[in-house]
Amino acid sequence: MRRVLVVDDEENLRLVVRTFLRRDGYEVETASGGEEALRLIETFGPDFILTDVRMPKMGGMDLLQTLKAKGSDITVILMSAYGSLDLAIEAIKAGAYDYIPKPFKPEELLLTLRKAEERESLRRENRALKQEIRDKARFEELLAKSSEMQAVFKTVAKIADFKTTALITGESGVGKELVARALHHRSSRKKAPFVPVNCGAIPEQLLESELFGYRRGAFTDAVADRAGLFEQAHGGTLLLDEIGELPLPLQVKLLRVLQEETIRRLGDNKDIKVDVRILAATHRDLAAETAAGRFREDLFYRINVLTIRIPPLRERREDIPILIDHFIARNNARLQTQIRGVSPEARKLLMEYSWPGNVRELENTIERALVLCEGELVTVDDLPDRIREAHDPVQMQLASGELSIKKTTHAIEAILIRRALEKTKGNRTKAAELLEISHRALLYKIKDYAIDL
Repeated sequence: MRRVLVVDDEENLRLVVRTFLRRDGYEVETASGGEEALRLIETFGPDFILTDVRMPKMGGMDLLQTLKAKGSDITVILMSAYGSLDLAIEAIKAGAYDYIPKPFKPEELLLTLRKAEERESLRRENRALKQEIRDKARFEELLAKSSEMQAVFKTVAKIADFKTTALITGESGVGKELVARALHHRSSRKKAPFVPVNCGAIPEQLLESELFGYRRGAFTDAVADRAGLFEQAHGGTLLLDEIGELPLPLQVKLLRVLQEETIRRLGDNKDIKVDVRILAATHRDLAAETAAGRFREDLFYRINVLTIRIPPLRERREDIPILIDHFIARNNARLQTQIRGVSPEARKLLMEYSWPGNVRELENTIERALVLCEGELVTVDDLPDRIREAHDPVQMQLASGELSIKKTTHAIEAILIRRALEKTKGNRTKAAELLEISHRALLYKIKDYAIDL
């Protein structure tokens, strides 16, 4: 049954509309005003609301605005005996599906409802398809639909349940830790701890005690025994992030742990057996580090059994739209904002930007944009200067590597002339004023640079 709520202060109209809608297969309830309608909505749950514009206390427009403020997606059709084009436009702008002037024929209303049903069916189908795309693109906490990342997901699923050490490589911000977490959560170790440690974030003199723990009295501040991260990760997974920063003496101890599966706390004289899967991650080229003597060759080959390379965002631009939508939805919930999306101009800049900071930079950019955004859509003005300037023709010319002052000056002059002409809608006199050159000089340069008007 399709449910329709008819709201009108004229009892006869309510009865007539209810009769012919029920005859056509609709389930119908009626209300004499907006306030009664709001109460019925809670219990009746209509698919469509047919409401008069002018009613005592709460009219149709007020009812519509109240529903929109509550986030309701019920399709609303307004009707009025005082119809005008301005009122129809106002109704549509306020969020109504359609507007019907009174008096109307039953066939007219039925046609409007059937069109609304078709639209609602398409909307549901569209939502279902989008959800299907999101589901296919989601892998644990990772979101991507590019073939490059789908290959990463496939590898993760294939090797997740093996204890073999895996090396995850990629630039900063690509999501190496998320891939490591996916490996853990896809494995039989998922109920045990996942312990990440950034080898470059802990001072060298503290890193050994953090990893292996210590016995009481091992050093001045060791007032009690403490388990290290290897013991904390027993039965689970330990991620050694930025393993390329690991000092050489600790590389030797790590190699021993990998070979013997035992650790020794600082100040202790006995080994402790640990069952830990070790994952390593780095943004460095460990092969080059090994060749330069900054990373042990035997450790490199020991951790490089399985390698997962995560491509930078600039190599998988088709993932950017789905990430943008995901970060908008997540930040809307966290920041209590109601941003619907990104303007076409802003989306174009986001798609073309090189993203040196990868997914992390994109996430921070979207959060910043939502905080600054004053409308329902993120615009170019809400984006950081670095993204806007990256596509500025003047900046691109300066960054092109051209060293000829003459060629660069001509190129920038042509760009500025086009901008001035666009701003003045082709008025050359006003454009010359903006450029602070004479009208005659502008005409000469337009001809010289072959600028189309």
